[in-house]
Amino acid sequence: MIGWAWLTLIILVPLVDGLLEPYFIKTIKKSIWDKDIPPAFDKKKIVFISDIHHGIYFYRARLRRLVKRINRLKPDIIILGGDYVHKHKVFISSCFEELRDLKARLGIFAVLGNHDHWVDAELIRKYLKRCGFILLENEGYWLTLVDQKIKIGGTRDLWWDDPDIRPIIKDVSENDFVILVSHNPDLAEEIKNKKIDLVLAGHTHGGQVTFFGLWAPIVPSRYGQRYRSGVVKTPYTKVIISKGVGTISPPFRFFCRPDFYLLTLRKRK
Repeated sequence: MIGWAWLTLIILVPLVDGLLEPYFIKTIKKSIWDKDIPPAFDKKKIVFISDIHHGIYFYRARLRRLVKRINRLKPDIIILGGDYVHKHKVFISSCFEELRDLKARLGIFAVLGNHDHWVDAELIRKYLKRCGFILLENEGYWLTLVDQKIKIGGTRDLWWDDPDIRPIIKDVSENDFVILVSHNPDLAEEIKNKKIDLVLAGHTHGGQVTFFGLWAPIVPSRYGQRYRSGVVKTPYTKVIISKGVGTISPPFRFFCRPDFYLLTLRKRK
């Protein structure tokens, strides 16, 4: 009898944890120190959010609460890392009816992910632009404050499109502060110069199911565990990989809480 009780407990505890964990989204607060950040951008706040996967699991009420939570942080910039809806195009309109309430003083920037192409990339592009968001597809945007500027660039999806960093960095020097948004973190391996200071990515979901946060059996990356989540430094840049806020099927996480980032730019003297 005792053996069966322990076996039941061993099965039920991970199952219950896995079903509840997707609801406990973590805000990861991090300061980005860099000498290339202009004084006008010192202490400016960026929210980076990826992999919403709005649908039957990440339903509309959850998305509405998330938008309110982000707005309470009063970000200066919001960056959306792609994968907005899950499986069906019927969720596109409700997704952007909620996302259009996001507020950021200096702008909201977005890229597309692989799931956006599976669903309907062209329709998602239309909704992003209708919301007033700046869609970046192999292009950069100079953001100017008091005659000082940083550049935010975004690439097309690595799996479904033709990402190209060259148009983004053609007019920047190593003394400019440049953020690159790529849905897929594997693109960081193609950066072979020091013109990009920070890469923001999602896509991997942190593996979604991990061995106590240390290792994941499935990571959708050519580089195994390297770009599973968190901060990764390459010889040329720094990469931040979000675990995302949503899930793919099944809607299960284990020692892999969903997250989004609140980044504060800080000028290193």
